[in-house]
Amino acid sequence: MRPGAVPIAAPGLAALTAVSSLVIGHAAADPVVPRATPPATAPVPGPAWGARRGAYRGVVAYRGVIVPVPSGWEVHRLDAEPGTCVRLDRRAIYLGTPGEQTSCPARVIGGAEAVIIRPRSRPAASAERRGPLRADRLASLALPHGRNGVVRVPLPEAGVTITGLYGGHPEALRDVLRATRLTPAWTAAWTTAWTTAWTGDASASRTAWVRERPGPRRHRKRPGAGKHRGHGSRKRSARPAGRRAAPRVWVTGRGFDACAAPSLRAMKAWRGAYSVTNVYIGGVARGCAQPHLNARWVRAVRKMGYRLIPTYVGPQAPCTGHMARFSTKKSAQEGRSAAVDAVARARALGIPKSMPIYYDMEAYDHKAWCRSAVLRFLQSWTTSLSHRAYSAGVYSSAKSGIRDLGRAKGIVKPPSIWFAHWDGKARVYGSRYLPNSWWHPHRRIKQYRGDHKERHGGVTLYVDSNAVDGRVY
Repeated sequence: MRPGAVPIAAPGLAALTAVSSLVIGHAAADPVVPRATPPATAPVPGPAWGARRGAYRGVVAYRGVIVPVPSGWEVHRLDAEPGTCVRLDRRAIYLGTPGEQTSCPARVIGGAEAVIIRPRSRPAASAERRGPLRADRLASLALPHGRNGVVRVPLPEAGVTITGLYGGHPEALRDVLRATRLTPAWTAAWTTAWTTAWTGDASASRTAWVRERPGPRRHRKRPGAGKHRGHGSRKRSARPAGRRAAPRVWVTGRGFDACAAPSLRAMKAWRGAYSVTNVYIGGVARGCAQPHLNARWVRAVRKMGYRLIPTYVGPQAPCTGHMARFSTKKSAQEGRSAAVDAVARARALGIPKSMPIYYDMEAYDHKAWCRSAVLRFLQSWTTSLSHRAYSAGVYSSAKSGIRDLGRAKGIVKPPSIWFAHWDGKARVYGSRYLPNSWWHPHRRIKQYRGDHKERHGGVTLYVDSNAVDGRVY
């Protein structure tokens, strides 16, 4: 069992009866929640999951929602262990809000199915139910088309939002969500009872909720605002006439990349050591959830002086062992689809046109058929981004993806590259895999050191290190 995973123990008869009746919709008006026996551990018989009997090892209950736990899935309590990383490379159910500082490895390639259930409101409002309850309203849920790999379902009647993430096997997530049920009589006291009974720890009743990010700030009118002013009362702008100079597209300096975008406090603490950071904006193979990443975060770190490497982690080469892979027959089509989704994610984060977006193509076997599929995919990625007024970049191993791109003839190549060559040398030229004439000048980023731990300003992160002389936002 992985660290932080919640064990599921054998239930008692009372727990089995209570949970089973709740799940299949036959609970009494005021069900009794047992405190001594973990109710989140019962196998679930009955018509609700009859067709899948044996596929589930139990259920977990959280704030009015009961979720089946398939065999082989983990369960993590984020409210009890806020430092837990929400990883997308293993099937798991995460309950609660991730903490400000999570312990994520720097390099994770996702594609597994995961369920995240987090509160929609602060603790004071946790007892408030909004909207009528329909216990089985997820029973016919359909996942959206496309390969963005994310579905969000707000459940105001339970006070939570369910986020489902899926990679190569979306039907696994679909089955879990369709079998999820809402309890008929949820209250704040119930939350404590379920939590305490489940963990077996009386101190768990002191749930350490992490406050969610504030919403957009509402601008209040100042006294007198909107009143007509005479010409003499107009304020003159302190800026000189003419447009503000656009920031330079390329930069040089030290950069780091982390699996999950760090908190703003961490970014501020690290600013003295680094000036460039990567950010994973989306993709079906993105390795970690991004609880901090939004347009406000992007604006704030840019204001700190950071430049960003926007990166999209879509399906990987068909000859790899990763869970989300594109097919050889549809490689060009899937490259276009990835570009369309990447542009939508970039716009949502406030990343303007003409800025680079890098595709993360992890290392792959050097087979001719696989290499051809990767090159078709990356050419389609490059041209599709260009048609949408963004600049394409590619991240890959110096020995596979980048070297294959450099050697290829007759294809459209990305304007900039980011290559992994972990030789410990913080310089973008002089690699034995890449001639210096390729992507020269100011179009290279080198990842020269892999996953390791660093501490700056009192904040510790697991990161990769980069030397930057290339295009960024």
